[in-house]
Amino acid sequence: MAAKPSGSQRHRGRLFVQLIGASVLAGALVAGLGMPAVGGLGLGAKSVVEDFDRIPAAMVTPALAQTSTVYDADGGVIATLFTQDRTVVPIDRIAPIMQDALIDIEDHRYYQHGAIDLEGTLRALLKNSSSGAVVQGGSTLAQQYVKNVLEYEAGNPGSPQYQAASADTTARKIQELRDAIKLEETTSKQQILDDYLNITYFGEGAYGIEAAAELYFSVHAGQLTLTQAALLAGLEQEPSAYDPIQNPVVATTRRNQVLAAMATYGTITQAQAARAEAAPLGLKVTLPGSGCLSARTDEEGFFCTYVENVIEQSPAFGSTAQARQALLDQGGLKIYTTLDPRDQANEVRAVADHVYADDTAAAATTMVQPGTGDILAMAQSRPFGTGRSETEINYNANALYGGAEGFQTGSVFKAITAATALSEGIPLSHTIDAVVAGDYPQMTTCSGRVLPPQPGMENDTDEAYGSIDMVKAMADSVNTYFVPLEQQAGLCNVVQMAQAFGLGYQGALNQSGTGLQPLSEYQTLTLGVNSLTPLQIADAYAAFADDGVYCNATAITRVTDAEGRSLPVPAADCHRVVSPEVAADVNTLLASVVADGGTAQTIGDIGYPDAGKTGTTNEEAQAWFTGYTAQISDATVTTDPDDPSRSLNGLDMGGTSYDPAYGYLTSGPIWQQAMIASMSGMPPVDLAMADNQTGT
Repeated sequence: MAAKPSGSQRHRGRLFVQLIGASVLAGALVAGLGMPAVGGLGLGAKSVVEDFDRIPAAMVTPALAQTSTVYDADGGVIATLFTQDRTVVPIDRIAPIMQDALIDIEDHRYYQHGAIDLEGTLRALLKNSSSGAVVQGGSTLAQQYVKNVLEYEAGNPGSPQYQAASADTTARKIQELRDAIKLEETTSKQQILDDYLNITYFGEGAYGIEAAAELYFSVHAGQLTLTQAALLAGLEQEPSAYDPIQNPVVATTRRNQVLAAMATYGTITQAQAARAEAAPLGLKVTLPGSGCLSARTDEEGFFCTYVENVIEQSPAFGSTAQARQALLDQGGLKIYTTLDPRDQANEVRAVADHVYADDTAAAATTMVQPGTGDILAMAQSRPFGTGRSETEINYNANALYGGAEGFQTGSVFKAITAATALSEGIPLSHTIDAVVAGDYPQMTTCSGRVLPPQPGMENDTDEAYGSIDMVKAMADSVNTYFVPLEQQAGLCNVVQMAQAFGLGYQGALNQSGTGLQPLSEYQTLTLGVNSLTPLQIADAYAAFADDGVYCNATAITRVTDAEGRSLPVPAADCHRVVSPEVAADVNTLLASVVADGGTAQTIGDIGYPDAGKTGTTNEEAQAWFTGYTAQISDATVTTDPDDPSRSLNGLDMGGTSYDPAYGYLTSGPIWQQAMIASMSGMPPVDLAMADNQTGT
């Protein structure tokens, strides 16, 4: 005895009989045209049965690529990132009139039929040519949605897979029917309509109804009016031909066809249709910008690329580089960052007031918050872009994060040597005979390599300092004090202290391109011969402001995916690297730099307790100032990034030239202006200081 057919088999059988019946009826109607009843579709009865027997177990709705958005600390949009401009919205956030307009123009019997609309199929059969090519559709919204899914999953429109998914062939039509049948079995009409409106392309780079509403009318999908909905519903069929931006006359005609259909099927009255047809298109176009090049401001483009690179580099966002890139470009992420718009504006203004975009020299500066590692601001004098006097290289960050290779820091590094010596028990009162010039003493690297004595140690001036303590040596930035101090504290200890402060790697990539170059261990280490970034330096100095607690520089506070789920983000990992007493001693040293008599006395007065250090390399090729209060740490460098060996002496910077171009003259005023503006309104907080000049 034959087994009783299942409900699904009976359903498929009914559909098959209906289709063959429709074909036979259509064949009789067009017999005069000589088109065979079933052959006109290219469907033999046996092949139809075999094809329909392969109806899938499920019709899987793909996760659609959605736009990711980068926000500043106040919730303002910095930039949007996408491969397809799309924001998926649920059906209850799509205006009902939009739903009605689409149904009336594409499939007005949508709620009366299943996967196949026999009435529509008959109408199409009557008008299709004897060649079997599909000239007029009968396709239901479910079938059209399936086609969109197949094309979406095929990927690149130029690929063979995409061509097969979009071809007007019998094989493709059968696949659509099979998938549509399963879709109608498993998914509600409202959900199919919602999925359709979110996957559909509406032209001008807008995928899905939310992106289309925002692009053409600068409203959300839930706010669409009758005339707006009619225009968008008409675009779906041929978005290029009916493009209202490029072809407004054709678009108006198409919109009015939609309005006429809506009146015919009773969705609106004839009077409403007439009024709407007479109305102008009413476009209010907001073209979306994609990527960091379209950031809210040029300067924020650099921070945006840094955020992109954090996500691309961090395993927290995926196990492979491909997975992380896909998440960023398609995941509909909301990326909340640390960028403070007020601090950012202050940094940008300070840079622009002192170094012009087309100057040979360039300035770069970064603000970091002590105690959190939050990057508050990031700016540079050359705008973000690809044009003349523009660059896509972020001079504040290293090469792994879309940046440059860093810049030699000069005497800014002496703070690390001092922190090492103090940690080794050498007090602030420790004296050294600071000669005018002499030999670099013998030192030993962390690998045990002995660096023999060599000539060349000298100061920037010919002054004979004699026996001085660490405070005087820091205030005057005396090289011939800090090189012997480095030797006494231990070169390897200084290297390890630098690593603890996030300075263990230079800005440039290593030879394999997989990481950064480690710190080079030379006797000149304390004089700043390694190339580091403003971000690294600002973050390191922030640890002194926070009593010796170092935090990894952090750009991202929170990330949610398209479903609103929170994703893990890289942690600041705040931890102690030196004792509070050592940090207080370093604060005392660096406060002497900005005090009367220090090398930066002209810029140290910002109205708040502060400390800092100048740094100028050989021939004044790089000029730094790094300083901090208890609330903000800021590092600024001026250099020629195209030729870091070029002297800044005599170069025009913001209409002024300096010779010699020391750090307190070039970068110092940028730092001072930005800090005064950003500290304004904050309560004064004292930095911890040594109890006395001898240290603690």
